[in-house]
Amino acid sequence: MNNKIKAFTLIELLVTIAIIGLLAAISLVSINRARTKSRDAKRLADVQQVITALDVYYDTNNNYPQSDNDGCGGWDTGNKDYPLLNNRLTGIMNNPPRDLFFTGNCTGYRYYRYGAGGYGCPVEKGDYYVLGITDMETSSRPYPGSPGFSCSGRNWQNEFDWVIGKYQK
Repeated sequence: MNNKIKAFTLIELLVTIAIIGLLAAISLVSINRARTKSRDAKRLADVQQVITALDVYYDTNNNYPQSDNDGCGGWDTGNKDYPLLNNRLTGIMNNPPRDLFFTGNCTGYRYYRYGAGGYGCPVEKGDYYVLGITDMETSSRPYPGSPGFSCSGRNWQNEFDWVIGKYQK
């Protein structure tokens, strides 16, 4: 009688486990890359909503809202710890955006309203705001497609990954 049992050898099992481990590692890298791209896309969508809300605020009040001091040199921040422009866009934007990936008083979204002529910007254009994203995960400064904003005395693109500015007039 031939009682030979058919089974996998130890080497065959180790090769199979190694292949499965390699595929799992490749999948995790791809998933993490997709997550960072998704977070950056959300940041850009949030900023576009804030720009629209600021335009509506301006049409209603004939100026942009003041920034407050969240502990970041007067900049209004939006992240896990702070909602951007909290309570100043009520009725226009009921849920202020937050970058939930970052914490602290100078990360995520930042907004500041400057007086006319600040940092060498044209006085005749009036007050202006600067709105930016401090940390985009898929690129370094500047983020591709960032509109940028600068005056003769300051270039905010050097301080943000993505930034825009807008004059009142």
